[in-house]
Amino acid sequence: MEAGGLPLELWRMILGYLHLPDLGRCSLVCRAWRDLILSLDRTRWRQLCLGCIECRHPNWPNQPDVEPESWREAFKQHYLASKTWTKNAAILETSVCFSLFRRRRTRRTLSVGPGHEFHSLGSALAMASLFDRILLFPGMHEEQGEVILKVPVEIVGHGKLGEVALLASIDQQCSTMRLCNLVFMPAWFSPFMFKTTSGHVQFDNCNFENGHIQVHGPGTCQVKFCSFKNTHVFLHNVPLCVLENCEFVGSENNSVTVEGHPSSEKNWAYAYLLGLIKSSPSVLPTEDSDSLMSLDLESRDQAWSPRTCGIVIEGSQSPTSPASSSPKAGSQEAEVGSDVERVARTPDSSDGGLSPSGEDEDEDQLTYRLSYQVQGPRPVLGGSFLGPPLPGASIQLPSCLVLNSLQQELQKDREAMALASSVQGCLIRKCLFRDGKGGVFVCSYGRAKMERNVFRNLTYAVRCIHNSKIIMLRNHIHHCRASGIFLRLEGGGLIAGNNIYHNAEAGVDIRKKSNPLILCNQIHHGLRSGIVVLGNGKGIIRNNQIFSNKEAGIYILYHGNPVVSQNHIFRGHAAGIAVNENGRGLITENVIRENQWGGVDIRRGGVPVLRSNLICFGYSDGVVVGDEGKGLIEGNTIYANKGCGVWMMSSSLPHVTSNHVSYNGLYGVAVFSQKDGSGEFPGGHGAQESFSEDGDAILWETELEKDEDPLRRPVTVALVESNSVNHNGASGLYVQSSEALHVITNVIHANGDRGITVAQSSQLTRVANNSISCNRQSGVKVEAQCKVELRGNGIYDNRGHGIITKGDSTVVIENDIIGNRGSGLQLLPTSDTKVIKNRIHSFRAYGIAVQGRAKVLVQENIIFQGKTNKTIFQQISNNRECIMQNNKFLVFKKKSDTWRLANPPARPHLENSLRGPSAAHGGQKVTAMATRITAHVEGGYHSKRSIFCTIL
Repeated sequence: MEAGGLPLELWRMILGYLHLPDLGRCSLVCRAWRDLILSLDRTRWRQLCLGCIECRHPNWPNQPDVEPESWREAFKQHYLASKTWTKNAAILETSVCFSLFRRRRTRRTLSVGPGHEFHSLGSALAMASLFDRILLFPGMHEEQGEVILKVPVEIVGHGKLGEVALLASIDQQCSTMRLCNLVFMPAWFSPFMFKTTSGHVQFDNCNFENGHIQVHGPGTCQVKFCSFKNTHVFLHNVPLCVLENCEFVGSENNSVTVEGHPSSEKNWAYAYLLGLIKSSPSVLPTEDSDSLMSLDLESRDQAWSPRTCGIVIEGSQSPTSPASSSPKAGSQEAEVGSDVERVARTPDSSDGGLSPSGEDEDEDQLTYRLSYQVQGPRPVLGGSFLGPPLPGASIQLPSCLVLNSLQQELQKDREAMALASSVQGCLIRKCLFRDGKGGVFVCSYGRAKMERNVFRNLTYAVRCIHNSKIIMLRNHIHHCRASGIFLRLEGGGLIAGNNIYHNAEAGVDIRKKSNPLILCNQIHHGLRSGIVVLGNGKGIIRNNQIFSNKEAGIYILYHGNPVVSQNHIFRGHAAGIAVNENGRGLITENVIRENQWGGVDIRRGGVPVLRSNLICFGYSDGVVVGDEGKGLIEGNTIYANKGCGVWMMSSSLPHVTSNHVSYNGLYGVAVFSQKDGSGEFPGGHGAQESFSEDGDAILWETELEKDEDPLRRPVTVALVESNSVNHNGASGLYVQSSEALHVITNVIHANGDRGITVAQSSQLTRVANNSISCNRQSGVKVEAQCKVELRGNGIYDNRGHGIITKGDSTVVIENDIIGNRGSGLQLLPTSDTKVIKNRIHSFRAYGIAVQGRAKVLVQENIIFQGKTNKTIFQQISNNRECIMQNNKFLVFKKKSDTWRLANPPARPHLENSLRGPSAAHGGQKVTAMATRITAHVEGGYHSKRSIFCTIL
């Protein structure tokens, strides 16, 4: 095109009048003309696409108001697809012509209708040759007998869609045919409007009403821009069928049934359909923001931090005084008020916020040093959740907890990528299923792939049973009257990138050994659970957003055993994950937050492995282990829940190990007797989610597997070990139980009430090798009629007494009870206590204080003197049942006296006790530090009524 020619706008106006063949010829003139023709995309190409009677809007029926990226490309794709049925024309024509120099035969057009060449479709077919075109003019065309097609033809309605109706039952026995622009209705003698067993059929821009379409393998079909009203499409053993841009409305049963394994025998059209699918734009996503997360907890720090500490006592500074440098542990000298003596404080060693105001001492104190070891909490998740939550602040998750996009997940999982890219059986894409009973039913080893469809207002969207496989990518499934996606009887496949919401039952229902991969979906606002796994169902549930469902985000029961990893489960109206009725599962590396009930709820024989999850900001408890709940709870961060961090019933047998439990509103870990809280469980603890779908749930118990995981360690008693429990609103550990409990090698630090409170313990509660420090009140309190053994613990720097007890059978043996502001031990009336081989010290009060008629054996202890005006041992009355034997009392004589905890070193001794993830990593960090401590005597206690009962 010459530069001095007509303006481009004028050329576009002129070329806008050309027909399709002329546009093609103009584009071949030169590059400038080609570019000019391509620039007509929003004008002439749009007119040609919308004006074609064989197709509709490229985004019909789901997004008819959204323009395609290129009208020319959309028109091209449809034009190529409409010619698929003729791809074998050369083969057929050669087979019937024996002349080497034959002339190419032209296609005839046969007209059918009043006043035209033929009066019926049957008479036209009797005269048709290969690939002829039969044109049906407006009107009602009814065939009284079955129409058998033996030669490839094209049947097209003339005029607008809806003006030509065909009442017939067609049996295709030829290799290929095409039907376009017709309204199909069943004949009076058969519900089948069309069926084929071996050939290829192509439907374009047709309406089907109140009948059936049947395709048997190796037959194939290609359906585009068609409407199905109360019509059932049955595909049996098909190697490949394509349903694209279709609408299915008002089905009384399933809209599409895919049955049987794809036939190994394939007709001529299989290769062409496969090439057409691969040449179309890919549905696989690129990088975007609709899939959000990747949970990577591999960088989490260990939950344990043994640290060598020094304690400096002096009366010249307040307990909240800032400090700068740290003397070496075990230093021989310390001077009162010396500028050289500086004390380094850390947030984990002493919490100034826990110290009540107005407790400064006026008396001078002598200075001495006790060298010992304190277990303090280590940062987790890169330190993101160490500090207290800010009231009213929005929740900001660290970057390591952001979800991966679907493309990132598929790139990491090559098997999933291969599955997402494969095409076998039936391909359904860009279709709308609405206002009927069922969407797609895949059974008996069937294979189906669904892309970018919309399923709405159905009883269910997709059912997959009997060893069938489905691939679902980028579909919208909502407002179903039952479950959105239902898998049973070993169904499987890939469910990825879907938006599943507002369904009356579960978004995804997995039963009876089904094992799908559920990846990067949004499952939300369901009227029940997001995902249900039961009846030996399995599956991998990864990298999904599951939120705002009325029941549990994921509900596992009746031996369901999925792998649940790297999901975000939040803002649910019940539990984040519920494991019930002998459910199992590996639940790892999830973010479970802001749920109304427990973040994870385990009851009635549930035995999950709950590992390395972040459970935070819940409106009730972090983890609830209800009646007969079991399982391994390991390496989780349980943070800032309004209730307890971990809530257990005494009839449960969980193994709670290596968790970081901090900044929860009530207890860090609470163990309650089932008998004591009947009907009074707060926040919905007493309630249970009902389950009924497709029959009574109890029927599943007849088919449950009994296999046991060999990696699970048997637990015969509830076990709480190797956890960091710190900065919780009430006691770190609260026990009100009628069954045995072991509390071993935990760090219980800086909690808002006592470190450990044993309110009821008719069976033995064993507390061994724990570090209990810096709690607002006593380190340990044992109520009356409790059986408790305290062995090998380090009880340091608590704001009240070290241990206070009135239990019937309390054994305190080989503990270090040092630096507490109240008495080291306070033994109340009616208590029966054995105090053996402990090292005991108090700042301002007595080493041991015996009140009333307590029965006490004090034997082979080392007791350090505290203040100058206090004795080491106090006995209120002449108590003959208080026995003192072979104790050693250390009284300071001068300021330079130095006492050390050596032989054995300071407790707890954890070298041989660490378990769980923390023990797997070698090399615990040991840092030197010194902490300035000033104590106060405990001023009061909570009433006997549990704080737990006031939640919500």
